Amino acid sequence: MARIVLRIRLTSGDHLDVAYEEPGVAEDVLIEHAVSTLTGEGGALRCRHGDRMMVLFARGVAALEIAPRGAVL
Repeated sequence: MARIVLRIRLTSGDHLDVAYEEPGVAEDVLIEHAVSTLTGEGGALRCRHGDRMMVLFARGVAALEIAPRGAVL
């Protein structure tokens, strides 16, 4: 299972670290899927923030950072 951590900067200026994972997908494909989903105005990603499942809507995202280390969940 590929898993990446995304640091999301929201349009409000706050930031949030979430985990995005998908079974049977390579990490580079997973990154491309997350980026392409969030570039669309109606895009939404199901992510995890700690123990909670959340839906991240593209219209609230100002920036996206993908880091294999450094983000804290």
